[in-house]
Amino acid sequence: MVVFNFATAQRILFGAGRIAELGVLAAEAGQRICLVTGRHSLETSGRLNAIREMFEQAGLDWVHVRIGHEPTVEWVDEQAALAREFKAEAVVAVGGGSALDAGKALAALLANGGAALNYLEGVGRGRPLLKPSLPLIAVPTTAGTGSEATKNAVIGDRANTFKKSLRSDGMLPGWRWSIPT
Repeated sequence: MVVFNFATAQRILFGAGRIAELGVLAAEAGQRICLVTGRHSLETSGRLNAIREMFEQAGLDWVHVRIGHEPTVEWVDEQAALAREFKAEAVVAVGGGSALDAGKALAALLANGGAALNYLEGVGRGRPLLKPSLPLIAVPTTAGTGSEATKNAVIGDRANTFKKSLRSDGMLPGWRWSIPT
């Protein structure tokens, strides 16, 4: 007999138009939001303006960080410092796998403190993430990575040429949307 455990996002919303609920649901997670997106595609599609309007209508304060590559320890640490200064209470990550992994890593570091390298598997200090991540809403805009439904974030280090996972049951997104395009 095969034995296994299965854990995924706490709440999955699916369907055309569900993105319209983002502002209200983000407000349930916190009033100070760190929005993580890719570099350009949301802006060129007009979706970024729609998200801004939803956040404004919900009365949210937010800071926007963009990632145009796979997350690195340097990028995660820099953006975590920015989000800490902003006093982010929740993270909303919208985009492909890199944006979602970046959002999950930020939510974990904001709750646990310290640098990404402290928690990566197989490198650094190997510390466990003891606290659950800040509330995280993951909105995938591409198909394939499944990052919105997993408990890890892949992070690289260009100087030391590695890719490792930041991993914890506490990193599972609280909400996940699948948005047909």
